[in-house]
Amino acid sequence: MTKWFKNNKDPLSGEERLGIIEKSSRQVGPGVFYSTIIVVTSFLPVFLLTGMEGKLFHPLAWTKTFILLVDAVLAITLTPVLISFLLKGRMKPENANPITRTLEKVYTPILTWCLKWRKTVIGINILALATGIIMMTRLGSEFMPPLDEGSLLFMPVTLPDVSNAEAKRLLQVQDKLIRNLPEVSHVLGKAGRANTATDNSPISMIETIILLKPKQEWRAGLTKNDIINELNAKMQIPGVTNGWTQPIINRINMLSTGIRTDVGLKVYGQNLDSIYAFAQTIKNQLQGIDGIKDLYVEPITGGRYIDITIRRHEIGRYGLSVDDVNAVIESALGGMKLTTTIEGRQRFSVNARYGQDFRNNLESLKRLQVQTMDFGPVPLEAVADIKLNDGPPMINSENAMLRGTVLFNVRERDLGSTVQEAQEKLNQMITRLPKGYFLEWSGQWENQIRANRTLTMILPIVIVIIFLVLYFTYHSFKEAMVTMITVPFALIGGIFMVYFYGVNLSVAVAVGFIALFGMAIETAMLMTIYLNEAMEKMVAKYGNNKSALTPAIIRAYVLEGSVKRLRPKLMTVSVGLFGLIPILWATGVGSDIMRPITIPLIGGTISSTIYVLLITPVVFEMIKERELKRKGKIDLIDVKE
Repeated sequence: MTKWFKNNKDPLSGEERLGIIEKSSRQVGPGVFYSTIIVVTSFLPVFLLTGMEGKLFHPLAWTKTFILLVDAVLAITLTPVLISFLLKGRMKPENANPITRTLEKVYTPILTWCLKWRKTVIGINILALATGIIMMTRLGSEFMPPLDEGSLLFMPVTLPDVSNAEAKRLLQVQDKLIRNLPEVSHVLGKAGRANTATDNSPISMIETIILLKPKQEWRAGLTKNDIINELNAKMQIPGVTNGWTQPIINRINMLSTGIRTDVGLKVYGQNLDSIYAFAQTIKNQLQGIDGIKDLYVEPITGGRYIDITIRRHEIGRYGLSVDDVNAVIESALGGMKLTTTIEGRQRFSVNARYGQDFRNNLESLKRLQVQTMDFGPVPLEAVADIKLNDGPPMINSENAMLRGTVLFNVRERDLGSTVQEAQEKLNQMITRLPKGYFLEWSGQWENQIRANRTLTMILPIVIVIIFLVLYFTYHSFKEAMVTMITVPFALIGGIFMVYFYGVNLSVAVAVGFIALFGMAIETAMLMTIYLNEAMEKMVAKYGNNKSALTPAIIRAYVLEGSVKRLRPKLMTVSVGLFGLIPILWATGVGSDIMRPITIPLIGGTISSTIYVLLITPVVFEMIKERELKRKGKIDLIDVKE
């Protein structure tokens, strides 16, 4: 720090130096306060997010808010104290810094050209804004960018009446085929449900977790989608519908929406057969839509049941009761608890029932012996009707209504356009549904609609609040409007970068634009304050009247206010920019979420900096010239009040 001083002798007395520091702190304080309010207010939409997106981004918003609040307090209290201790001696002028001098030499002719060709520059910016709007309409949309968990979850579904033995055989065959892929490290599959009340999976639903090797060990040029497509081609088994997802997101989807795929279309109604028929019709309509994969109708019919109907008049002839017959059926088919075995702290019940081969044979069940008091053992078919019937494998209900579901994943296309195309195709069918039947979209699409609704509702309120803060900062409606105009031009770079990176619009991208919103206004606010300080100097020297001021004088002081304060403006932007760029190179788990936040921030920071440095002075000069022409003087603002 000492190289910035000519000597250690302070040309000012201690009281004079402290007086200058105190005065400067009073001038800076309101600006710090207002800029902090603006940035914190811009994060209000993030605070109001709910569900999965709220849990994910609330820590980011709280961290940013607390950092800004602490930073504002330190800037007003601690910084002046440190300045009074450390900044002593006679300092060199700002243009003595070679970096600042070089930047000013580059910036001055560019800004002079922009001020000379004002209409052309503004036209170029309007054209860039229109191009950005067109690009934005062509961006895809999704709820959240897919997080690469480093593993896959294979969830095939077979026929609802599949036997335990067949489900076991299918599981072993599938695991063997999956294990043969070079990129697969471990495979673990299960069929049916776990020993918990929260898992209602039927025996027909298989779950196989596939752990993949590190990407550097994959074949050259292979992506995760390529692995899924290759595995899916191998697993084409008759009677089995494949489904591919990831373990963590699958559990989150099932807990939050009850849907195990990316998107689900719930069909509500009064009759299971009608619901299933409508679901099959919907499936036929959705087939062939680009991006829809693993299309599957959750079976609500097709289960096979053994119905044993006791003939009461027959059991009366043999002196039997209904409980007597049911006890025999329970012990033979369901299993009778004999005892409990204890192994350490674990307890296991020991049940006895007939073997699997006997229970699977309908004729053997008919010959099941029922013991009577007077007639000896009689076959079960003598006192009951035994037959196979069809029925629902599992009855799903929601909101006190029966429910069927059409499930599908979305790959190789964005979620938003895929669902919108599906909705357009189903619109005519929805109008033909009978009374008491209706459809509801769920899964990731349900989350996306909820998040979009929250952001759409709160963003106008945030804009109004920020505008009011700017108005109270400048005490001028025009200055507040000039600063707010910065926002759409700041978004241009973010949109361009999102478009060329091929990133879909999502909640993560929206959070990036929200952070950019506050940063752009803060930078434009800094430029406006410096330009108005230059106007104050001009008025102090020439006076504030039409006869004393000319467009040439106004331009000279606009150049001074822009160029002489170039260093703090670039430092404000560079600190944030240099902290964001490394995220673009980050790899590993979590980078998939952070990169969509960072991409619009980096692009928007660059474009907003260009706009603030080149366009804001142009607009400011035009406004001041118009004020001088119409009123005979220019309006000054005072942020220090």
